[in-house]
Amino acid sequence: MKATILGAGNIGMALAEGLRNSGRCSAADITLTRRNEAALVALREQGYSVSTDNAAAIEEADVVFLCVLPQQLKGVLAEIAPALNTEQQLVVSVVTGVPLQDLRAALGDGLRAVRAMPNTALRVKASMTCLAAAGATPEDLQFVQGLFDTMGSSIVINEELMSAATALCACGIAFFLRSIRAAAQGGVEIGFHAHEAIRIAAQTALGAAQLLAEGAHPEEEIDKVTSPKGCTIAGLNEMEHQGLSSAMIKGIKLSANIAGQLYQK
Repeated sequence: MKATILGAGNIGMALAEGLRNSGRCSAADITLTRRNEAALVALREQGYSVSTDNAAAIEEADVVFLCVLPQQLKGVLAEIAPALNTEQQLVVSVVTGVPLQDLRAALGDGLRAVRAMPNTALRVKASMTCLAAAGATPEDLQFVQGLFDTMGSSIVINEELMSAATALCACGIAFFLRSIRAAAQGGVEIGFHAHEAIRIAAQTALGAAQLLAEGAHPEEEIDKVTSPKGCTIAGLNEMEHQGLSSAMIKGIKLSANIAGQLYQK
């Protein structure tokens, strides 16, 4: 597969690394673009094809990934519209807040497009990716889902939930990382060295996530480790008194609201 990633920023590079690590592409099969030519030097040294010309970069691509910032998208779409072959090339957009109908308006009614919202864990094959399609065939959607499944797990959702997916999935990785960091800081306060505390907290979080991924319910698992008058329930209740759950819920809602407003038509 030949892939072009327009916008080799954090999520674009996570996607590039994910494609390589999954075995779906070699570095030479991936073309990366950025506006700053100097930023592409190190990427060329890693074996990627690089370009500052978005239209030229998509010429041989089977799949074109849009990974630019929302405020940059209009210019990028105007650049690639004359060069895009909508019959032969599939477009996958990971741009926050941009409806598929806007892509079709800019790139043509024949556009085959899938909207994806992954997170940066693509590069370690552990992303959660939410997908929605418009104009794409069932085979296109199946292909894209299979692609992202090699880099973690994916789910197909209604497009109107994409802003919510951005908050829970893409922003969510930062929320959970902050939670793990806080747990590690607590570990340092009670006697662990920082590197020990991070390792313990990260593995504990991984174990908790794995239990839920295999079908457990969080409250059932919590009940298994909260004995009467015990230390776990004491710690949990103190965290709730300080607003742990409420803060997380409010943060996710705020992120979802902002995600839906980042792109202005």
